[in-house]
Amino acid sequence: MSTTLETATAARPFSVHIPEEALLDLRRRVAATNWPDKETVDDQSQGVPLAVMQELARHWTSGYDWRRCEARLNELPQFLMEIDGLDIHFLHVRSPHPDALPIVINHGWPGSILEQLKLVGRLTDPTAHGGPAADAFHVVIPSMPGYGFSERPSGTGWGPERMARAWAELMSRLGYDRYVAQGGDWGAFVVDQMGLQAPAGLLAIHTNMPATVPADVDRALLAGDPPPDGLSPEELRAYQQLVRTFGQVEYAKYMAARPQTLYGIADSPIGLAAWLLDHNDADGQPAAAVVAALDRESSETGELTRDELLDNITLYWLTGTGVSASRLYWEYKGGFFNTKGVTIPVAVSVFPSEQYEAPLSWTERAYPNLLYYNRVARGGHFAAWEQPQLFAEELRRAFRSLRENGNGDR
Repeated sequence: MSTTLETATAARPFSVHIPEEALLDLRRRVAATNWPDKETVDDQSQGVPLAVMQELARHWTSGYDWRRCEARLNELPQFLMEIDGLDIHFLHVRSPHPDALPIVINHGWPGSILEQLKLVGRLTDPTAHGGPAADAFHVVIPSMPGYGFSERPSGTGWGPERMARAWAELMSRLGYDRYVAQGGDWGAFVVDQMGLQAPAGLLAIHTNMPATVPADVDRALLAGDPPPDGLSPEELRAYQQLVRTFGQVEYAKYMAARPQTLYGIADSPIGLAAWLLDHNDADGQPAAAVVAALDRESSETGELTRDELLDNITLYWLTGTGVSASRLYWEYKGGFFNTKGVTIPVAVSVFPSEQYEAPLSWTERAYPNLLYYNRVARGGHFAAWEQPQLFAEELRRAFRSLRENGNGDR
């Protein structure tokens, strides 16, 4: 019996091999798109412009190469492991430096593990990227259930709370009895839940989308009221940013209410692409980096490019996860940026183009065991994708004190 259990719960090597017919079918479907009329405005207030989508379609069918992305994934150690009844796909890249600190990194929507690929070398081998060996990490990057190559749940219940327990189980089975966790977007919700659950071995978490909004501010935001009295200029600015954010999340509200109705994103590659690209920010935040990437063919500094956007969209299409990924919004019933009560050590990086810039005053109250806080010069909601070098440097600094104190004895 023990052998059967061990076999069922072991990590099984995995590699990506998409049939050529699936890629041909993708190109045929893009070429056969039934296009709508052009928008009647000169901005993006009605959605992603027709010309933008048609240019993306042209490149998708004639200039884009999925095999390049597939090869990049297959250069890295990938695995499947059954956890809580689902096969979970993950990358597991050990550092050449033996004293490296294990880290589990969480992606979000509309992203995937592709968001973090540019971090892998920078974290596992910092000496090759301007950092000291003492800052090395062993890196684990799981695909959330219903995303990428992880199994799609056939029942309800797979929200951030359950994912948090699953990632703790994953790290334990990999033999890591001391580790840290990182997340942005939905990944930030997962690491907050990990912080609340405080599993054995979790030393600290890092978030680039912190949940710091005080209760009175959160109530005012949800009610559409003016800000509470007494906010500092920095806090008032964060309040105004949150008003903007809550006013442009129709896509999230729809997925939270009716994810199954999104048949169009399962049937049309262009429908899927437009849905994943549209954050209703009219060329503003948090997706300005995505808009800019549509015109960027390459980047020597690691900034987001058009083909990287298409890698992610194509991954959703080839794995058929547009709708299953959307259900996460339906599953989650909690608050978004409100404080959660995390008391374990927390590190926070505030990127200037995030949905809101968390003030230090709020952050200190939300995370009373604040390990690290820094306002970064560049980057936004998709920080690891947009600014991988800065993001890697943030993680090195964020957890340095744990290493200096014996890898986190507490």
